Amino acid sequence: MNQSETFLQSFLSHRQVTNELIQFITPENYGFKPSETSMEAAKLARHIMESSYKFASVVKTGSLAPFQEKTAEEPDLHKFAEVYTNKTKEILASLSDQDFEKDVDVSAIFGSSMTGLQLLRSALEHEIHHKGALFVYVRGMGHTELPFFVKR
Repeated sequence: MNQSETFLQSFLSHRQVTNELIQFITPENYGFKPSETSMEAAKLARHIMESSYKFASVVKTGSLAPFQEKTAEEPDLHKFAEVYTNKTKEILASLSDQDFEKDVDVSAIFGSSMTGLQLLRSALEHEIHHKGALFVYVRGMGHTELPFFVKR
């Protein structure tokens, strides 16, 4: 397996669970927040989807420009998750081993350059962090039959 296939497999083992959690968020719960200072459920889900896509795009292009792009408007959260999962998968599948090894200047955001692999690992850690929060949100909405934290 090349680096792209290996990383995509790891990414999808977490993204599948993130998408399952998003399926529990119905339109009437888009505004749900477990506390006053929390992000709304739909906003958190969109943030996860957009961030991973943008991180992958930065690795592909070698530019910070994707972080500035406005994401597509899609009122249906489930459709949004499906679209951004597919877009992210496409980018990750297209990455060469050289994309994983090249330095990307992300010092304006992260304070230093990172290799493509380091940046993608940061993206995955970011998604895992927020996926954990989604578990709290979905439990707060009253759901108790939830997926395991990862699909193998």
